Amino acid sequence: MLKLEHVTKYYGDFKAVDDLSFEVDNGEIFGLLGVNGAGKTTTFRMIMGLLDKSSGSITLDGKKIDYSVTDNIGFLTEERSLLTKLTVKEQAIYFGALKGMSDEDILSRLDYLLDKFGIMEYKDKKIKELSKGNQQKIQFITAILNEPKLLILDEPFSGLDPFNIELFKSEILDLSKKGSIIIFSSHRMEHVELFCKKLVILVNGKTVLKGNIKDIKESYMKKNIIVKGDIDLDKLKEIKGVEKVIEKSDEYDITISSKDVVKDVFKFISKYPDITKFVVEEPSLNEIFISKVGESYEK
Repeated sequence: MLKLEHVTKYYGDFKAVDDLSFEVDNGEIFGLLGVNGAGKTTTFRMIMGLLDKSSGSITLDGKKIDYSVTDNIGFLTEERSLLTKLTVKEQAIYFGALKGMSDEDILSRLDYLLDKFGIMEYKDKKIKELSKGNQQKIQFITAILNEPKLLILDEPFSGLDPFNIELFKSEILDLSKKGSIIIFSSHRMEHVELFCKKLVILVNGKTVLKGNIKDIKESYMKKNIIVKGDIDLDKLKEIKGVEKVIEKSDEYDITISSKDVVKDVFKFISKYPDITKFVVEEPSLNEIFISKVGESYEK
């Protein structure tokens, strides 16, 4: 288990991270989210022991993270961190050696991952000769070469097409199933929802939202209902709790104040025989993120 308890970090008088606490179990994928400058990168660096915290506690399986455990950590940075004059093979050997792996284990694992990602032919090519998407694959491969106990992924899908996102997703889920603790950060909320069950959202170093995504969505009162069919639009808008109705070609997007309004809308539309669709949608994580970040900046 990774555990952060009341972690605070100052740069001089500036408080970059303010009393941050969360824990991530083995095999769990956890979302650490926030806008640029929210404190995510500082938190990553403190977790890995690259920065000293000002106060609080960070432990992995009950022990302080230091150089005795860094061989079991993988980190994919948002920025490219590859040595572009090296070949893919040389890059892997370099990173693998830093993690205490033998050349035999490095090359065996490298071949497996290159084959899985469909880029075996690039093994002896220099990094600078690869496309941005393939460079991202190599960066990801070097981050997971050692099958890390703790893996931090900062914008892992940058520059990838949907097909390659699925390849990354498959490997991330495999690592999770094997017990890896994974911290996932992205500005694309739909990517976060692919993996994460729990999350923390930071604004200016402070936690503004924390918990299980399912519970967060349930507690976020605004809901949407999608209805397809012929209905009396004016009467629909008169229902108490219906806040807005947007007409989209052959269906209606209905915003309601709370889930309690669902039964009233359903009772109303059930009178119409031509209804072919009635779907209650929870707010997207993107909507919740924008709302919580906006609230924090308005205070």
